[in-house]
Amino acid sequence: MADEFSLSALTARMDKSVDSLKDELAGLRTGRASATMLDPVMVDAYGSPMPLNQMASVTVSDVRMISVQVWDRTMAAAVDKAIRESGLGLNPITEGANIRVPLPELNEERRRELSKVASNYAEQARVAVRHIRRDGMDNLKKGEKDGDMGKDEMHGYSEQVQKATDDAITKIDDITAQKEKEIMQV
Repeated sequence: MADEFSLSALTARMDKSVDSLKDELAGLRTGRASATMLDPVMVDAYGSPMPLNQMASVTVSDVRMISVQVWDRTMAAAVDKAIRESGLGLNPITEGANIRVPLPELNEERRRELSKVASNYAEQARVAVRHIRRDGMDNLKKGEKDGDMGKDEMHGYSEQVQKATDDAITKIDDITAQKEKEIMQV
């Protein structure tokens, strides 16, 4: 069992949780245009939902403007509708196959709401890391119970798992603090 326990596999899973948080936070609007802002937008195309970035090229043309070039001109109306209904508070302007998405100025109340959303994303990531820690600790306890590792070996591994958990949570806190600072800047 001791050779079945893999600290690197646990840390890789924790890193995936941190990366997932980064992806979620990238979609939060901070007042500056970002091509990744439209990544969560799903377009009803050809009878099934499809990610916007698979139907169009998304670029940032200005600090407060995103440009969407739809590849299939007939899908421009569906893309426009998907952006409007995405819950991002955006009102696109359609000009044929080109769609311009201006970003409105964020007010103080909206900034606070976005900051709370960022905190919620961070808490979900922390919970995911703690679940991974629990899985690792359960694996270690099972190995000790089965007689595959000694108490000292299990204790050493458990300290390593706790250190990896603490490191991942520190990364999550740092990333979230940076994003909240970015959101609250006027």
